[in-house]
Amino acid sequence: MPRKASPLTDSALKVSKPRDKPYKLSDGQGLYLEVTPNGSRLWRLKYRFGAKEKRLSFGAYPTVSLQKARQRRDEARQLLSEGVGPGEQKKAVKVAQRAAGLTFEILAREWFTYNSPRWAESTSYKAKLYLENDLIPIIGERPIASVTRPELVALVRKVEDRGTLNAASKIRQWLHQIFRFGLAKGVVESNPAPDLDVVAAPAKPPRHHPHVEYVELPQLLKATDESGIHAFTKAAIHLLVLTAVRPGEMRSAPWSEFDLESGTWTIPKERMKARRPHIVPLSTQAVDILKKLRELTGRYRLLFPGQQNPDRPMSENTINKALRIIGYEGRQTGHGFRHLLSTELNGRGYNKDWIERQLAHGDQDSIRDTYNHAHYLEQRREMMQAWADSIDALCAGANSNVQLIRAC
Repeated sequence: MPRKASPLTDSALKVSKPRDKPYKLSDGQGLYLEVTPNGSRLWRLKYRFGAKEKRLSFGAYPTVSLQKARQRRDEARQLLSEGVGPGEQKKAVKVAQRAAGLTFEILAREWFTYNSPRWAESTSYKAKLYLENDLIPIIGERPIASVTRPELVALVRKVEDRGTLNAASKIRQWLHQIFRFGLAKGVVESNPAPDLDVVAAPAKPPRHHPHVEYVELPQLLKATDESGIHAFTKAAIHLLVLTAVRPGEMRSAPWSEFDLESGTWTIPKERMKARRPHIVPLSTQAVDILKKLRELTGRYRLLFPGQQNPDRPMSENTINKALRIIGYEGRQTGHGFRHLLSTELNGRGYNKDWIERQLAHGDQDSIRDTYNHAHYLEQRREMMQAWADSIDALCAGANSNVQLIRAC
């Protein structure tokens, strides 16, 4: 039979000294004090659970006294008698304690900080916007572990009731991701946000971005130039007509992306929806607008600095608001200029690949898209110059006073 360990005494513990190698002072029933060469004295419990030998730490002596260590040993052995692993129980308590002091806002901001470097700038902007306006004001102060599925459903319903179904869809996705992030970190035990789309409001019929007919461009450009809207906004509208980039790519563009000598605008993948770089050939008319714009905003980082804070781009609503002001509400949006160009150039018989690459679209054939890295830059340069020249000719033929380079 193994020799039964004699219980430890406080006097024996006080005189224990470090040696060249770690050694143990056993108190019985798996409890022992481990004395290390650096002088630390740590209480440990050796036990078996699930057919495996395990160790549990109770803290350092004399902060944890002999009497306290025995009490913790007895509590652990009681858990074992009930079929509960004391180590697992200790971890669960730590998670609960962390979660009790962790609010939704803290976790959501940590999730955003972790993910935003991987997103396109437009995605990061929208996520931050929805966090600040729709999520944090409602449940930001709630302990993360106490957030329930019904209140998430109610939160998304409020967004849907505004008629902003696209925003509601994004919010559902991001709620799910935030709680998944919490699960991975071990601060929540369950995710209340999966499958929220099952109870989503019915989607509205698809609505394409409205745009005028090509022959209506002279009047739209004339109305733009003769209006009282800001010169920056006039320039942005003209450049959208001439480049067909997305409005978000335009308004957030820094001057560093432009080479006006070669007539090329290179947008890095971090700012693109498809997460790949996009080269935009610039017609002579577009270059003229940019040179005039540079006289106004060249001292700033951005082409279109915000009026309140030049370090931030103009508002995402600026262009559509301007189009409403000049009488084109429901007839033309900033994004609609892309549809206008696609419709017209396809009708003129241009190569579909050139047009799709100009619009920074991927190929519907995913395999072909993977291997087709052609930029068709020179072909697109000729196509976009012909597009700009045709608009000039159209404006002149309509006896319009519109001049694209007058936008600034």
